[in-house]
Amino acid sequence: MDNPNYLEINKASWNKKTDIHILSDFYDNENFLKGKSSLKSIELDLLGDITGKTILHLQCHFGQDTISLSRMGAIATGIDLSDNAINKAKEFAKQTNSEARFICCNIYDLPEHLEEQFDIVFTSYGTIGWLPDMEKWASIVSKYLKPGGQFVIAEFHPVVWMYDDDLKKIAYKYFNDGPIIESYTGTYADKTADIKQDYVMWNHSLSDVVNNLIKHGLVINSLDEFDYSPYDCLNGMEEIAPGKFIVKHIGPLMPLVYSISATK
Repeated sequence: MDNPNYLEINKASWNKKTDIHILSDFYDNENFLKGKSSLKSIELDLLGDITGKTILHLQCHFGQDTISLSRMGAIATGIDLSDNAINKAKEFAKQTNSEARFICCNIYDLPEHLEEQFDIVFTSYGTIGWLPDMEKWASIVSKYLKPGGQFVIAEFHPVVWMYDDDLKKIAYKYFNDGPIIESYTGTYADKTADIKQDYVMWNHSLSDVVNNLIKHGLVINSLDEFDYSPYDCLNGMEEIAPGKFIVKHIGPLMPLVYSISATK
């Protein structure tokens, strides 16, 4: 790996952020626990009817999407690096009478914890940037898909990560050029939160994602790009329609999100 300490650094960061995120308006956990779905139309359109299907949700944070999938009739399993987040996910599953199950591990180590294959593997929004190696990631996706199974990803567009925090100038390379090691005050869910964390991330181009999925036996069914984000998570955003946010000073001139559906 490019940085031998990245797992420890990022786990500590996400453990700190979890408690703040649960209480934030961003995640609206109060209404989620009452039955509100956390899933967005971009991924719902690709997932379709998931009744009775087994789903592996990679990098699930504290389990809102995993439990939402379970509420839709899926048999859902969530994976995350943060033990604090997974403990909260288990609490919320119990609290909401969800049968969703949760496993705490680095997804590269998932074969040490899980053997079965799934109808669907799913991941979304701010996940793959925490991983150094897309080839190894794609091998995990493929390993856990049944033959004919579906992979769905909705993710922030790599163009976004080229910019500085205020999206005013190009600050990073589009392609993976090694780890980006920085400190951050606050969090995307609460920018005023009294929290400072170190983190390690990597930028991954679309070609890096797509070609590694193809390399591991997946056929790309669709690749779509969107000029909005379903989350108000970047600096300087404005809502142009319900649940659709753009960066105000840029407008709809750049992609903010992309999605892929693929079949093994």
